[in-house]
Amino acid sequence: MKKTIIGIWAFCMMLLTVPFAPAEAQNSEVGACVGTMFYLGELNPTRLFAQPQLAAGLVYRYNISPRWAIKADFMFGKVTGSDQLTNNGYERNLSFTSPITEFSVVGELNFLQLYTSVGKNHFAPYIFAGATIFSFNPKAQYKDGTVYELQCLGTEGQGLEGGPEKKYSLTHFAIPFGIGFRFNIGRYVSLGAEWSMRYTFTDYLDDVGGRYYDNDLLREQRGDIIADMADRTPELVDPAEGTPLPLHQAGEQRGNPTTHDIYSFAGATLTVKFGNADRTCDLKKKRKKY
Repeated sequence: MKKTIIGIWAFCMMLLTVPFAPAEAQNSEVGACVGTMFYLGELNPTRLFAQPQLAAGLVYRYNISPRWAIKADFMFGKVTGSDQLTNNGYERNLSFTSPITEFSVVGELNFLQLYTSVGKNHFAPYIFAGATIFSFNPKAQYKDGTVYELQCLGTEGQGLEGGPEKKYSLTHFAIPFGIGFRFNIGRYVSLGAEWSMRYTFTDYLDDVGGRYYDNDLLREQRGDIIADMADRTPELVDPAEGTPLPLHQAGEQRGNPTTHDIYSFAGATLTVKFGNADRTCDLKKKRKKY
């Protein structure tokens, strides 16, 4: 999976380095996007669009030519996951919700030349790839209803003897890539739809990435709440015995440290163009249409 994702991103970036023809006029667009986010990771390994959450943001696009554009977006959203809701077969009973704040810059390649001029092509599918910096903060609800931020709890023994040396960072980079479709309405309005993946460089978007720490030591050194949040298996009941399932042993696999988490955005954009006019001051020259 990791090699496939990096291969797709590398292919998109290679396409985006192909020389491009100059535009009839250079244009800027500003607008907004709205859609849904979902996540793929330990608590949802394979199901696309599982537990989708609302996301929205601001968009700026600079059209270099009828085929090429650079786009920046600033987006807010949320992702969530649960062993129970995705039915992934793990007896962990873990769940999380995390806000996402991101800033991305991508290059776009239109498969068809895209114009705003009357009588020319007004629509085009496109691909894109680039770079993202994002922040997150996984949280989960305790059995009494209180919501706790998981990173500061150190649920895998971060900072304790025998556990990970330090807590994971809540700010990371990601590789965004995807496909979309744009349609120009007249000279000034553009509608679009796109679907993208963000391959992150963290395995802790869901607070799950390593092994179970000794629950007795965790309880002794950090208290009952953190120990309970680290291993929630006893909240499940053995259907045959009618008794709570036992705690995991120290060192048992809690997550998959060889993979990184992914989050995705799918939605629509509405932008308004400005700077369309030819910049010449020579009134004898005809104005160019883009």
